[in-house]
Amino acid sequence: MKSTLNTYAEKKHRLLLKGGYLLAMFALLSLTACNKNDDTDPGKDIQPTGPKPSWGPTIKPQMQAIIEEMARLDSTPLYTLTPQQARTKPSIKDAVSSLLSRNNITPPDMQVDTSQRLIPGYGGTNIRAVVYRPQGASGNLPVIVYYHGGGWVIASPEVYEASARAMARNTGAIVVSVEYRKAPENKFPTAHIDSYEAYKWVRRNAASLNGDSTKIAVAGESAGGNMAVGVSIMARENNFPMPIHQLLVYPVANNDLTTASYNTYANAKPLSKPLVEWFVDKYFRTMSDGDSRYISLVDVATLSGLPATTIIGAEIDPLQTEGKQLADKFTSAGVSTEYRLYEGVTHEFFGTYAIEPNAQDAQEYAASRLRSAFGR
Repeated sequence: MKSTLNTYAEKKHRLLLKGGYLLAMFALLSLTACNKNDDTDPGKDIQPTGPKPSWGPTIKPQMQAIIEEMARLDSTPLYTLTPQQARTKPSIKDAVSSLLSRNNITPPDMQVDTSQRLIPGYGGTNIRAVVYRPQGASGNLPVIVYYHGGGWVIASPEVYEASARAMARNTGAIVVSVEYRKAPENKFPTAHIDSYEAYKWVRRNAASLNGDSTKIAVAGESAGGNMAVGVSIMARENNFPMPIHQLLVYPVANNDLTTASYNTYANAKPLSKPLVEWFVDKYFRTMSDGDSRYISLVDVATLSGLPATTIIGAEIDPLQTEGKQLADKFTSAGVSTEYRLYEGVTHEFFGTYAIEPNAQDAQEYAASRLRSAFGR
């Protein structure tokens, strides 16, 4: 009997040890999973310091922290400055970089090589393009011709390089970011035609970039999204091969500053109604330019026959309404279109993925749509 009891006790002890081991392993795996999730949110510890702004009561904490940091760097409203002064002021990119530095966070390495080209623009004037290529990629890759934002007045490929780098890395494609000429030095439609000339050059010279001329998409943010559609319209009108896809991130799509989102987010940051008015005053020759089919995509342009389209919107953005209107018009015109609205984020959120989780999701969504278009 004693031997039986001892055997039973030993078995029970071994089971308890095994159970403890399994519990310990479960706890470790759970911790690893948590850490893995945390790794996808590198800016999780970055939090705002003030109350939510009146213009964005639904703003996400990390988005708010970025906007606060931008104001800390320089709170001067751009629309009170000259274009030359405005071009020197901190951008969303600067705010993200500052927050990462202050919190000792290493920005993600997109593993992308960068080079520059001079290509023909409108009227034979050369313009600059920055080319991003995934490291280690071989063969002829798909190409994305990308147009940055800035209301046709400010910014550059460098200001928007986070978006270009992420697209190159996440899609396995070459990204050509176009430095179209700015207003007021160059009025409408210079930037639009520069963008079209750049697209034609890429299409005709894809081989020199080790790119595939049959797999070229266009993409753009804000004013750049507007010009991406303009490129497709010009290609259609000139019987030139169109892109295979359009990625439009909070695009300018109309000349109506009285929409629901303009009213709700008139004082939002970083884009406000006064800043939009400042942009168009600098770019348009006269206000009637806003009624061009290249600006008023929603109520003037003919969209039938254009490439399949992805539109990404931000909730806290004067352009929110027209982005959805554009998606609806594309669908009505028979163009295969997907629209996704990200809540709690502002205009310019797309390139903030080093801190803002919604931007990470938007980048992957955009990349998945582009990869599908490329057949990858």
